[in-house]
Amino acid sequence: MKPSFDLSVYLITDPLLCARHGLIETARAAVRGGVKIVQLRDKTASDVALISQGRALKEALAGSGALLIVNDRVEVARAISADGVHVGQSDAAAADARKALGPDAIIGLSIQTTEHAAALDLAMVDYIGVGPVFATATKPDHAPPLGFDGLERVCTASALPAVAIGGLSAAHARAVFAAGARGLAVVSGICAAEQPEAAARAFAEAAREAQRAHS
Repeated sequence: MKPSFDLSVYLITDPLLCARHGLIETARAAVRGGVKIVQLRDKTASDVALISQGRALKEALAGSGALLIVNDRVEVARAISADGVHVGQSDAAAADARKALGPDAIIGLSIQTTEHAAALDLAMVDYIGVGPVFATATKPDHAPPLGFDGLERVCTASALPAVAIGGLSAAHARAVFAAGARGLAVVSGICAAEQPEAAARAFAEAAREAQRAHS
């Protein structure tokens, strides 16, 4: 059975930004602060290294209620029995991910345009990541920033729940929810924080307030 998922505060790990506390402890602290989904992302690690890290991360999150998603690496997600995978427009196709991981996996897809939204196969994808809202150093090759108007256009064009990404802080929560997204995906705002738990809590509180304002 596919688990329910909460996109309100969605952590994407970065091996360099998480180095202060270590990836596992950063993720554990973020979940204590209110993160509901942790995405394991490392574009340079080998599959073997990422599987080892993923297993340790899954063990660390056990019993917390947070879900574990793997970025792009479908085989890694399958090897560690992750809750799902998130793919981009140039990564493994969502249909291939669904075939490999089965009907109970959570499949996320990054999109940037209303054309991407119109082309979505709703049977293959469970949620969309929309952005970047602002320019961000964590992904130098990102598409042109959408801003909140662009975010709203893309969210409105799709029936799927959306999580916004790209240079977002807790102060942006109201604008993100007003644009139609269900949450904020965060990298540096938590990974690079001196106190990841406190940073995650600030995002979670802002998201709850924004949800109440726009429910």
